[in-house]
Amino acid sequence: MSETSSEGSDGDRWVFYKDRPDWKDVTPVKQEEGPFPVVSIAYNAKFKDVYDYMRAVLKSNEISERAFHLTKDALELNPANYTVWQYRRLLLKDLNKDLREEFQYVSQLIDEYPKNYQIWHHRMVMVEWMDDPSMELDFLKEALYNDPKNYHAWKHRQWVIKKFNLFENELEYTESLIGDDLRNNSAWNQRYFVVLHTGKLSEPDQIRKEISFALKAILKTTLNESAWNYMRGLLIHTEKGVLEAEVVEFCEKLYASGNKSPHLLGMLIDMAVEGDDPKLDERALQICRELANRYDHVRAKYWNYMETIVKEKIAATKVADQKATNANEAASDVKNN
Repeated sequence: MSETSSEGSDGDRWVFYKDRPDWKDVTPVKQEEGPFPVVSIAYNAKFKDVYDYMRAVLKSNEISERAFHLTKDALELNPANYTVWQYRRLLLKDLNKDLREEFQYVSQLIDEYPKNYQIWHHRMVMVEWMDDPSMELDFLKEALYNDPKNYHAWKHRQWVIKKFNLFENELEYTESLIGDDLRNNSAWNQRYFVVLHTGKLSEPDQIRKEISFALKAILKTTLNESAWNYMRGLLIHTEKGVLEAEVVEFCEKLYASGNKSPHLLGMLIDMAVEGDDPKLDERALQICRELANRYDHVRAKYWNYMETIVKEKIAATKVADQKATNANEAASDVKNN
């Protein structure tokens, strides 16, 4: 293979831009690394050639079909280059390119680089320009089937759903994903996103329905932090918070059965702190010690901190009780005298 040619990605013989007759009028622009580069990146010959010409057209702001094709070659070598993507979008508009073809192109790249931010951003811009989300949910369903926890796909899905008000079937979609994998934190997060942005968290009946959904999931695997976190997020929007009767009853029954899930034990501590039952305070002290020393060593410092909070509550309760006792005794003395 000669120094001026190589094998292309499609198997065709690659011709360097510096050897192409239709690019003879362009002076390539070398990468500026300063007079004393400490560590120069060892770009291969093809990369240097493509990006030398890419810098040249950027410098001259050339608007042409050949420049558009050059962006594709540049992105093949580095699909994360923001500047090239931005220039490609400029060319798409100025050359009045078919955005449907661009969708096919970006879909292929996402299949190849599913976690490349710049590619997903480019797709978002295409959807905005076309004002048409009709292809997105099916496309994203396939992307998330391949990788249920792809952050970029979820971010794009949330953007599309919110911008174009496509919430209608999203709860059912998340329920399906959660049914497949109870530990899919991304699906739980998406479900919370939906109930938050559809006003369901301002409707007590809807909140209770979602709490029941979470409790059923917790029963299937009590160590699943995702379901516990989802329920806690719901409780923020209820009148009684962690002291909601259904949740208190559920946790007490689960604890009575001998369950020692750290998430359950943490709920019991929070219930004690928020409640006013001295017996539960004493139990919470013991639970804090169990978590720190046995069930949740990783967060031992946090549970030690919670132990001090519970102790302070117990002390404050004793002081309040003593003041009440003194006041009653004083009132009784006044009455007797």
